[in-house]
Amino acid sequence: MPSTGSWRRTDSEVDEHGPPAPAVQAVLDRVPCGLLRTDRKGVILRANETCCRWLGYERSELIGRGMYELLTIGGRIFHQTHIAPMLHMQSSVAEVKLEMRHREGQAVPVVLNVQHFPGPQAFSELAFFVARDRDLYERELLLARRHLESVVAEEKLRRAEAKDRALLAEQMVGIVSHDLRNPLQTIQMGAGVLLHGEHTEQQALILGRIVRAGERARRLISELLDFTQARLGHGISVHVQSLDLHALVRDVLEELRQAFPERALVHEPLGAGPCAADGERIAQLVGNLVGNAMTYGDPEAPVTVRTQVGPEGFRVAVHNSGAAIPAEVQARMFEPLVRGTTADSATRSIGLGLFIVREIAKAHGGQVTVESATGRGTTFTASIPSSTV
Repeated sequence: MPSTGSWRRTDSEVDEHGPPAPAVQAVLDRVPCGLLRTDRKGVILRANETCCRWLGYERSELIGRGMYELLTIGGRIFHQTHIAPMLHMQSSVAEVKLEMRHREGQAVPVVLNVQHFPGPQAFSELAFFVARDRDLYERELLLARRHLESVVAEEKLRRAEAKDRALLAEQMVGIVSHDLRNPLQTIQMGAGVLLHGEHTEQQALILGRIVRAGERARRLISELLDFTQARLGHGISVHVQSLDLHALVRDVLEELRQAFPERALVHEPLGAGPCAADGERIAQLVGNLVGNAMTYGDPEAPVTVRTQVGPEGFRVAVHNSGAAIPAEVQARMFEPLVRGTTADSATRSIGLGLFIVREIAKAHGGQVTVESATGRGTTFTASIPSSTV
């Protein structure tokens, strides 16, 4: 198809290639693409049935017709400026898109492949398929891509808005929790003063309930403040100083025995020597772990707190007997708002205690782990490495 003129075969010109055998022609006619062979001048020598059907011609009308006559004006220009030079350089062109002309005049978009065979009997083989379906596919693909981009943009916007709302909610929790501390402290102080004065037995009972409820509210507010601080990316703050771990935990356990008078609470100190940590935060860590053990452990068995000090750092381990924690719960129980059970309990927290324990350990450069198995109970261990004061 290298010729750029319009040629028609004359009687004196002979198709040296000749028509294909009937069996071969039958196979070519069933091929689902248009097939043409042209001579060196661009005159059509062969055409299959698919080509004839797509362009609206009889085979006899195509044989001897110039290939150029089957192209639109735009197709001829594209052939002259692109296809012909490429065939001259590399003898083949693959997957080029242009327009052919139907017998009735309408343009037919096609994707064309051309292979030119030079020599004394030079000829070209052309294969093409109608690109209407491809055009439709490309348009649908473009629309789908635009729709996907729109969906992605909307999703990013929703996520950004959700993040802003979550940030605002956490900030509000922090602000409200902080502002509640002063009026709560006033209530506790007033109830404590009244509790030490003259009152009836019924009044003493009510005042005791007020004091205990105030203490629970104070712990809840403290947990919410720590949770908000950790979630906002600041982490829990610590003020590291030298301390006697065993003495600190012993004092904390004495206070906890007042809160759980009916439960056995055992302390096992191991090792000796000073360590460096934030005493108030370690006391909070112990309180949370013991409170968790009291809530979910066997009420008839003791809760054991083991403190161990060594040159590499120190550990605080809290053990309780009872049912084993399922593995799927262990994997996420240090996340906020996750509890070890769904059973109702008047003493259970909102699910921040273990999250805060993890954050306290992390703030000290350490970690907290859990081991739980049937028959051996559950042990939470906070490991804190050595630190310089």
